[in-house]
Amino acid sequence: MRRNQKRQLSTFAVGAIVLALIVMLTYLGFTKAIPFQHHYTIQAAFRSANNLKKGSFVRIAGVNVGKVTGVHSVITPGGQPGALVTMRIDTSGLPIHRDAQAAIRPRIFLEGNFFVDLKPGTPAAPTMSDGDTIPIQNNTSPVQLDQILSLLQADTRKNLQTLISEYAKGLEGPGAAGFNASIKYWPKAYRDNAIVNDATIGQNPHDLSGYLKGAAGTAEGLDRNPQALQSLLTDFNTTAHAFSVQQTALEQTVAELPRTLHAAQPALASLNNAFPPVRRLAVDFLPGVRSSGPALDASLPFVRQLRGLVSRAELRGLVADLRPTVPALAMLNNVTPAFLAENRAFSSCQNSVVLPWTKLTVPDPNFPATGPVFQEAPKPLVGLAGESRTGDANGLWYRVLLNAGNYTYNLGNNRFVQTAFPFLGANPPKAQVRPPLRPDVPCETQKVPNLQTVVGPPPPQAKTDPSSPATQSLYNWARKGAVQLLRDELKAHGQRTPVSNQDITAAQIAQLAAKYGNSAALSQVPNLMRSARAGK
Repeated sequence: MRRNQKRQLSTFAVGAIVLALIVMLTYLGFTKAIPFQHHYTIQAAFRSANNLKKGSFVRIAGVNVGKVTGVHSVITPGGQPGALVTMRIDTSGLPIHRDAQAAIRPRIFLEGNFFVDLKPGTPAAPTMSDGDTIPIQNNTSPVQLDQILSLLQADTRKNLQTLISEYAKGLEGPGAAGFNASIKYWPKAYRDNAIVNDATIGQNPHDLSGYLKGAAGTAEGLDRNPQALQSLLTDFNTTAHAFSVQQTALEQTVAELPRTLHAAQPALASLNNAFPPVRRLAVDFLPGVRSSGPALDASLPFVRQLRGLVSRAELRGLVADLRPTVPALAMLNNVTPAFLAENRAFSSCQNSVVLPWTKLTVPDPNFPATGPVFQEAPKPLVGLAGESRTGDANGLWYRVLLNAGNYTYNLGNNRFVQTAFPFLGANPPKAQVRPPLRPDVPCETQKVPNLQTVVGPPPPQAKTDPSSPATQSLYNWARKGAVQLLRDELKAHGQRTPVSNQDITAAQIAQLAAKYGNSAALSQVPNLMRSARAGK
């Protein structure tokens, strides 16, 4: 071979390359997949795979999007046998959502060849990951003719015959006449049924789809628990038997339904009119419902503190300490109503009788009052309060004014009084008859006291002459008795202060005034006789 001549492939190499190309084209033609590349696969659980085999097509809306790569027998969570089908999905069939549904369907009628009809789900649902499984409740298996025939067992056929026979009895005689009589109500019933069917569509978008989704969830829940569904059917059979036993009462009830519906229509109309406000109220409640979560979180510290407050160391211990007091409190509760009744009567008497009386004015022509009773009554208290506050280091002292008059009045019981001026009269005069006391009549219902009086005559009086011998003799006798009374009192109290019956002089009064002040000198008038004797 020449050095510059181009090197050519041998016949064997060319044949090997052609053979490899044929193999690759054949593989691609039958598998339509690139070798040595990972493919997107998912699984679907079925109750029965029938004749589904490896290599069966997977279709979405009639378009091939993948193939079955494996069929395995498994045991479902309910303990029943089932099948787990593994499928490889091409890129054209993606994405597959978690609410996807799969059904095994026959390709050609009576041929026995099956494929998987896949519904990829709604875009709102999350996307399934590689290797995820479509649950068994989302999938359906084909029904074979032998399965249909297996349902028509002897007991089933007998029940069907009984149903048809009883239905025929119901339509013969009066039943047929009643059925014919009901035809005139069909147009209205069909119209109302059409209105109901139209209402099921909903007023807003996705109302019907939401309802169907909820119904699907309910059916899925029933499918997850066959025992509960079986119990439901058994209970329904019991209920139907009870209805059949009470056939007469049920017939009477059905006869009353038209009148009941006629009477209920206004109430249903009012209820329908109430729905918009209720809907708006529900919308207004949404912020409060949303804020209830943070409110509950914020209240948890308070609940913890409250729980600690009612612990044994806090309120429970306090309740244990207060337990002996509970009987006394119960007794107090028993007697409190009577006390409150008396207090009410007292308050009512105060408001209805006493307070109106205090607003009256005492009538007196000689000494007219300057204000009502509530203003005149407390005036003496001012002088008493002033006397109680008058004192020095030696104690309290009082100003006492001794006076004698020319008019003497006998008050009875060896009592008399002297005044410088004669009495003008007695007001109020002494009552001839005591006012009646009615303790059996509530004070609040009695009349307000009447302050209107007639000035009565003064008591008998005698005018005296201080310079007469009789008056002087009586005065000396009284002074002698007063001196002796003062000596006896001093002796009884252990005092040895001498007492003289001599009159005090003007010089002694001036001496006292200079020592104690004029006011103090007036207060010492009762002690002048002692001061004169001691030479102070």
